[in-house]
Amino acid sequence: MSEAGSRILRSVERARAYARGEATDGFVAHVPAGVDVKSIRTKLGLSQDSFALRFGFSPAAVRDWEQHRRQPEQAARVLLLVIDRHPEVVHETLEAALRDAGTSVSP
Repeated sequence: MSEAGSRILRSVERARAYARGEATDGFVAHVPAGVDVKSIRTKLGLSQDSFALRFGFSPAAVRDWEQHRRQPEQAARVLLLVIDRHPEVVHETLEAALRDAGTSVSP
């Protein structure tokens, strides 16, 4: 896994620990209340279904987020913000996790 991928995984783990009330290093996450999912997806040139499949969301959730029927949970907003800035790192990290788990990776 790349160094950037490792840093992202560590950051996600720290954020999850914080959400569980376990953070001990003074880290405080300030996650924006809203994320423009459609803008992130269209910037990548992906359909709703392709975006969902590539990044581990359900297609229904992506549709609901884009149509403002539902807001992404805080953890999903964090992931969406990382996808917006580093989509290739998130994709590579997810693929590596699947390979490490012995699960086949789609092309």
